[in-house]
Amino acid sequence: MDTPQPRYLYLARHAEANSDESALTDAGRRQAVLLGERLREVPLAAIHHGPLARTTETARLVAEQRADGVQPLASDAAGDYIPYEPTREDLVGGGVDADRYLDFVAQFPPAERAAGAQLAGRAEKLFTGPVDGSEPRHELVVTHNFLGGWIVRAAYDAPAWRWLGINLANAALTVIRYAPGRPSSVLVFNDMGHLPAELRWTGLPPESRV
Repeated sequence: MDTPQPRYLYLARHAEANSDESALTDAGRRQAVLLGERLREVPLAAIHHGPLARTTETARLVAEQRADGVQPLASDAAGDYIPYEPTREDLVGGGVDADRYLDFVAQFPPAERAAGAQLAGRAEKLFTGPVDGSEPRHELVVTHNFLGGWIVRAAYDAPAWRWLGINLANAALTVIRYAPGRPSSVLVFNDMGHLPAELRWTGLPPESRV
């Protein structure tokens, strides 16, 4: 009989893309291959990715490093979107520059902002929480910075607006454990140990590099 089991979510932002984001750069392809090598021995049950080219190519290169034949699965829920549009009331009193964040989100089309909340809800249902089965489940989601921040935020039960400011580097690895009857645990965040120094920190602003 199936019973609730832990889920281990391996969360990765796509590897570095070129300026028009239509494909990975040479460095990005190296990042993706190294990420795949890092995860080669992990018993992944699924590799999910967003529908855009940079997540699709990253997931394909990760899968090619495996011998078990797990194939990437495209999902709109793993795509690039605004997961939650903050209000001024969310931000005031939080010690942040509310205008800065509101202006940032406002640059995205209204329809895109409106659709994001529904997609984020689907992502949480699909990719987070314990699972029914006979053994723990390991899954990889190759996604974008915004959804990555949203999922990490949710793991810490932080306010909905707090996805802002949580940044994932290209091809870095975050691992979250969802166990029955326990709060979620972020086991690893933005780990770049599989990348050589020259391939680390891409996708992040200079002030985030330490």
